[in-house]
Amino acid sequence: MLPIPDKNTFYLLAGVAVIGLLAIFMPSLIPVWQFLTLATLFILLLDLAMSYLLKSSTQAIEIERNLAGSLPLGVSRFVGLKVHNVSNRAQRLSVYDHFPTQVHSEGLPVQLSISAEQHADIQYKIIANERGKIVFPLVQIQLQSYFTFWKRSIKLPVRSTTNVYPNFSAISHYALLATDNNLSQMGIIKKPRRGEGQDFHQLREYREGDAIRQIDWKATSRLQKLISREYQDERDQEIIFMLDCGHRMLAKDDDLSHFDHTLNALLLLSYVALKQGDAVGLTTFAGEDPRWIAPRKGQHTVQSILNTVYDLQPSTESPDYSKAATDLLIRHKKRALVIILTNLRDEDSDELIPAVNLLKKRHLVLLASLREKTIDDVLKIPVDDLQTAIDNSATQQYLLHRQKTFEQLTHSGINTIDVSPDKLTVDLINAYLGIKRSGLL
Repeated sequence: MLPIPDKNTFYLLAGVAVIGLLAIFMPSLIPVWQFLTLATLFILLLDLAMSYLLKSSTQAIEIERNLAGSLPLGVSRFVGLKVHNVSNRAQRLSVYDHFPTQVHSEGLPVQLSISAEQHADIQYKIIANERGKIVFPLVQIQLQSYFTFWKRSIKLPVRSTTNVYPNFSAISHYALLATDNNLSQMGIIKKPRRGEGQDFHQLREYREGDAIRQIDWKATSRLQKLISREYQDERDQEIIFMLDCGHRMLAKDDDLSHFDHTLNALLLLSYVALKQGDAVGLTTFAGEDPRWIAPRKGQHTVQSILNTVYDLQPSTESPDYSKAATDLLIRHKKRALVIILTNLRDEDSDELIPAVNLLKKRHLVLLASLREKTIDDVLKIPVDDLQTAIDNSATQQYLLHRQKTFEQLTHSGINTIDVSPDKLTVDLINAYLGIKRSGLL
């Protein structure tokens, strides 16, 4: 790109112009003004030539980008740039990284000065707002000339790619709290049940509140003190997510769509279920590119799910619950906990209820539906005029029809959750742990 004048050039020209104005009133300054004009022109041209001749600007600076191989959606991360000055003189420059449109950045451009044959490390913050593969194509720099009168813009082809996944950072947060037994900070209620219908875990001394049926009388007789059996939730069970990729999941209440909130919840619950010893699988419906993962165990399954859904986007299709239920019954024969993740409407009941009744013949079904946060916000507005009263009444009517649909599902023996997107993760994990404790599966 062509060089552009730096601010120092304008200062120099302004000084020459001032002397030229004075020369109008003081003719004796005309030779001085002429000399300074020629000298200024010579200096500017010399500075421009030196910026090209001393060493090619494209060779003076080398840049490396340090970018993580994967990024969590909606979470801030840092991108590092290592700027090498391979020339034999100090360089003053401005650095701007060309980030993709799916990313919001803070901290660019960066102004810095680097000594000869030295390097500098800089970084800036990014937040990815769309899942999928993203590309950072190049880095643009503005170099100052030798006498700092010119700036030359150069684009360096520093290409980097990374994948934006659902928010997997919540997993490390959960793992940390679980290690410290502080899951209640997230709102997760974990109550180990020591009773019937659970797998035997260990023997321990009797504690106040233990049921009589927990006492192991043989161990009590042998040790001459009360010994209780401790049970743990049953393992080796299967969890299958049915993920709605239809048009309603495009709804947004904040920076993330309902679909993105759902993926975040799905991911964390997968981690929790795998830690419980269960197998986790996934099927999608109402999307243009259906995905299927058969239930499997092991923490590597989380990575498999990430790689399967990270570029998945909701479509403009309407959900076909009957087809989704039939497809799952054909694919999977063993009894499992089927978790349907969707955005339910009261008009869906005619199709949804037969579909879940079909599923429950073989599986235990949990339906988790997202409720628009704006609905709750409308009900919080004080009713002090006609329009507010109409809005409130319409919202109440909508919720009443919605409630009837959920009541029908409950009467059919279906476990249900109806929450706003920001509460889905915690409520879904609590529902799963409750089902595990109940022994229903």
